[in-house]
Amino acid sequence: MNKEEFTLKDLPGVGPATVEKLQEAGYDNILAIAVASISELTNAVGVGEGVARKMIQTARSKLDMGFETGIDLLEKRKNVFKITSGSEAFDTLIGGGFESGCITECFGAYGSSKTQIANSLAVRVQLPKDKGGADGMAVFIDTEGTFRPERIKQIAEAVGIDAEEALKNIRIARAFNSDHQMILVEKIEELITKENLPIKLIIVDSLTSHFRAEFAGRGSLAERQQKLNKHMHDLMKLSANYNVAIYVTNQVMARPDTFFGDPNEAIGGNIVGHNSTFRLYLRRGKKGSRVAKLVDSPNLPEAEAIFYITESGVRDEE
Repeated sequence: MNKEEFTLKDLPGVGPATVEKLQEAGYDNILAIAVASISELTNAVGVGEGVARKMIQTARSKLDMGFETGIDLLEKRKNVFKITSGSEAFDTLIGGGFESGCITECFGAYGSSKTQIANSLAVRVQLPKDKGGADGMAVFIDTEGTFRPERIKQIAEAVGIDAEEALKNIRIARAFNSDHQMILVEKIEELITKENLPIKLIIVDSLTSHFRAEFAGRGSLAERQQKLNKHMHDLMKLSANYNVAIYVTNQVMARPDTFFGDPNEAIGGNIVGHNSTFRLYLRRGKKGSRVAKLVDSPNLPEAEAIFYITESGVRDEE
């Protein structure tokens, strides 16, 4: 039996009823089983730990989830696409645009244009690849009630996309608490696998708003970080499994012990920092400009870019 023929029903200890439960829980392919943990499968499907372990081991063996050479990885990197922000300076800062297969985080104070970048990306992902898009759709998880369809129409018309089509190609959901936010991320996989939608971009604006409000004080810090860590890993899994770009915005807090320099620090600490491939700090600049500083990247040096927010979204000039 080759890998293409191997399905859920071929896993050891899995019958028709278990297959149905797995699919309902979002585990509708071998890869989803291979990257799951034993506790995840036992909680989602109700199978025993022994059965769950055999399922995972078999799925991993069928997918050859072992080591690979640098050449293999370089070949896989050819599938990575990048979405333009609309600003050449901004795109250059992050290596050509917002990259698929990873998480890009922008943090900054209110009014630093985190949401405006999200709006611009939600439209520009629909552009053809030769124009900096991905010929795809966007999912927008709104935790702060900042999404405005009027703004999407304005940007779409400015870049030459039919406004109504642009809105149809964005799936929006308002998250009312952290649990709801995490459930919405889990449901994105259904849009890709069951509805066969060409989702190429996932936006979470903002990532930490609900977690910050619900887990206040040092006593709840550990629980908040554990929950936030799972949320970030769910996003990472989506980006890796389906080669989509993830853009998350993040809030900041002012450090009272900072007497010199910028006191702002991103919420979420090391949990968010370690799980974000690209991290950018946004702040307001002179004469209506915005400044983006690349804080962390696997292959790019720290640098800054100046951009503006116009009717067409992110631009190099006013």
